Amino acid sequence: MGSDFKTIPIIDISPLVAKIDDPKLAASNDVMEVVRQLDEACKEAGFFYVKGHGVPDSMIKEVREITRSFFALPTEEKLKIKMTPKTGYRGYQNVGENITKGKPDMHEAIDCYRPILPGQYGDLAKPLEGNNLWPETPSNFKALMEDYLSLVKDLSRKIMRGIALALGAPVDAFEGDCAGDVFWVLRIIGYPVSTDIPESERTDIGCGAHTDYGLLTLVNQDDEIQALEVQNRSGEWVYAVPLPGTFVCNIGDMLKVWSNGIYEPTLHRVTNKTPFYRVSVAYFYESNFDACIEPVECCMQRTGGIAKYDNIVYGEHLVKKVQTNFVEGRY
Repeated sequence: MGSDFKTIPIIDISPLVAKIDDPKLAASNDVMEVVRQLDEACKEAGFFYVKGHGVPDSMIKEVREITRSFFALPTEEKLKIKMTPKTGYRGYQNVGENITKGKPDMHEAIDCYRPILPGQYGDLAKPLEGNNLWPETPSNFKALMEDYLSLVKDLSRKIMRGIALALGAPVDAFEGDCAGDVFWVLRIIGYPVSTDIPESERTDIGCGAHTDYGLLTLVNQDDEIQALEVQNRSGEWVYAVPLPGTFVCNIGDMLKVWSNGIYEPTLHRVTNKTPFYRVSVAYFYESNFDACIEPVECCMQRTGGIAKYDNIVYGEHLVKKVQTNFVEGRY
């Protein structure tokens, strides 16, 4: 964590979005101002809001609305897509079944991953092989989420191009062997009102403090419910206050390794202390599943010339985390 930030920066990325495939991208003053802001945000907070991103606000809201509709269904309906190790850790998990640092989280969720064919990555991905379990109700859930996935994947690629330039790397540095065939994770999450959870099972944490695993996360959070908190260098928790029309973005573990620590992910957590049910849809833009991430030369040159981190295979990192973050509940 880079500084004692008190607020999270807001970046208008519309110049970057507009010129993203222009061969002269790095010669544009307005684009390079966005790049400067991305660099500062990644160094100082590890979190930032983006506006001017090009994803329709109607789509952003519809995704949250259909999420709320699913979680309002009876438990037996939601359990039709129950997550287990046999489903490749895909599907619905009830409140308390997600574990962060050994403690149950007070949220329910649908976990989705990029589909993996049997044997696609050898034994590396075996625990996650399979297709996603989409609910039949609401009937347009799968179609809407797949349209949304396409949009946020493309947006993430654009932001990562800006981050590549911010690190002094070629604009396409996060493509090819690193993230040219990106893996992705989607967590569709509901945070109940605490008093709706049986007292014997209740904790005060919707999701425990953690960093994310990959390169970049885009969070679509409720417009009026304050719950996501980010920890600054002094240990203070700063709210990521909802700003309609924006995504909350944060960097992950793979970017820390790749940048040799120039950028470090920031601890964050969720505590829903409000009397309202909160929904959040988090999209995780990762490296290639089988990519071996290591500090790159241009970043090592800026940090003493020595690699600060060992190489790490993203898929191994993810599988280990997934297998320790889930416990089957009472249903």
